[in-house]
Amino acid sequence: MRLILNPGREGEQELLLPEGTTTIGRTDVCSVCVLHKSLSRRHARLEREGARVLLVDQESKNGTFVGDTRVERRELQVGDTFRCGEVWFQLLAGGEDAEKTLSPLHTRTLETRFSLSSRETLLESPRLKVRPSTEGDTTRERFQVLLAVAQLLASPVPLDTLLERILQLVFRILDVDRAAVLLEDEATGGLRPRVARSADGQRPSQGHFFSQSIVDSVHTNGLAALYSNALRDLRLNSADSIHTQSIHSAMCVPLRSRDARLGVLYVDNRSRGGLFTEADLEFLTAFANQAAAAIDNVRLAQRLEEEAVLRNTYLRFFPPDVVRRLQMSPGGALDVVETEVTVLFADISEFTSLSSSLRPREVVDMLNAYFPVMADAVFRHEGTLEKYIGDALMAVWGAPFSRSDDADRALRAAVDMQRDLQGLNARLLARGHPELRIHVGLNSGPAAAGNIGSERYLQYATLGDVTNVASRVCGVARAGEIVLSESTRTRLKQSRRPLTPLPPTRVKGKDEPLVLHRVEWDESSG
Repeated sequence: MRLILNPGREGEQELLLPEGTTTIGRTDVCSVCVLHKSLSRRHARLEREGARVLLVDQESKNGTFVGDTRVERRELQVGDTFRCGEVWFQLLAGGEDAEKTLSPLHTRTLETRFSLSSRETLLESPRLKVRPSTEGDTTRERFQVLLAVAQLLASPVPLDTLLERILQLVFRILDVDRAAVLLEDEATGGLRPRVARSADGQRPSQGHFFSQSIVDSVHTNGLAALYSNALRDLRLNSADSIHTQSIHSAMCVPLRSRDARLGVLYVDNRSRGGLFTEADLEFLTAFANQAAAAIDNVRLAQRLEEEAVLRNTYLRFFPPDVVRRLQMSPGGALDVVETEVTVLFADISEFTSLSSSLRPREVVDMLNAYFPVMADAVFRHEGTLEKYIGDALMAVWGAPFSRSDDADRALRAAVDMQRDLQGLNARLLARGHPELRIHVGLNSGPAAAGNIGSERYLQYATLGDVTNVASRVCGVARAGEIVLSESTRTRLKQSRRPLTPLPPTRVKGKDEPLVLHRVEWDESSG
């Protein structure tokens, strides 16, 4: 007689049903082992005596069914279909000649073929594994399993999803009661449990079920460990968890990728000693190597994505050279620090009256043409574009990185703004927009610079009296002018542009009048 797995479905397989007892379940001690989540480890058995076949459920969790009826014992007729959990079988006649050539103590090794086009389907599909008769069969079958595992773990998913998938595969492939993945904490170097499950899918109710001494030893030494009879293993006499939790067999293997220690994969069995062999340890090690590579790839992809997002964020405020330095600096170098800066404010002159004569959309279009030209001038001289405030622009030199010529760079950027505006005005006039004129103010002094705000919204900012005064200096400048403070003038080292002293000027918030200078920036003064 013949037993058909998945009759009429993908992965259909056929095996002979010999005289005597044939067991069906998820553990490889069964005659027919199908690694499917709906099966119990010892789900059902078939008792054949000649042409009579009796189906017996073995107190399975998800039941044994003939048709739609759940049964405990049922005599099967040729042609009957039945299912164990969600795995279907059919009893057929035939195969008697082949049966005579088979020993009742051995079964044939059958392959289950899967379409690798759908990894999720592969994960949920039942995989038939009948106990092999030769060592070569074992090697072949485990190689096929590893190929399937490689396909499943290659799918780009978040790290937590990947770790859950790794444990799902462990339970499908090996007869284990519990499994855990522990990853190294980058800050402390210690192991931290990331995912732990029992075979029924439940999280362990009691803390860490694994032996800390086992996982620490494997992680530190980088060597896989097998404890086939953990309760009697002299190496574990001091491991209380082994005895309190009655761990009979355990394996633990390192997770390593490109010589980097990622963590460990731990599995155990609480019901049988001597369950795991050296071959199982070698297989779990090979499996862990694939899992580690997948973990490393997910982390790399996540890091690249974070760096891309961070770079795009940085490029809004900093020139490319500064962005590269920030990415190479520990923590991004954007913690709040006290530093010397030169602050530039640029305003569109008579903007209020100008905007009142335009429709709102025209004002937006005009600003969208104006700000990129101003920002280019800032970045050209490696300044930090801190913010737009209405029609105003604020830029800083000296943060996040300072240079000896920050004041000179800021002045050159201000001159470029005035000059570049002339080219922009030609384009604006061609579009029917009015001509723009700007006034620019510069001030230098101490400031606190860095990221401020909440975790949900951080903004790079320069805080201090220096920024307030820079805004006041800008307010003193007239259309087409660049005005700088005495503190900025004393920091200029390279500029030879003529400066015209202005009368002492009182501004809001300052008790003493400011000493200011107008920069003669046009070609005739250069």
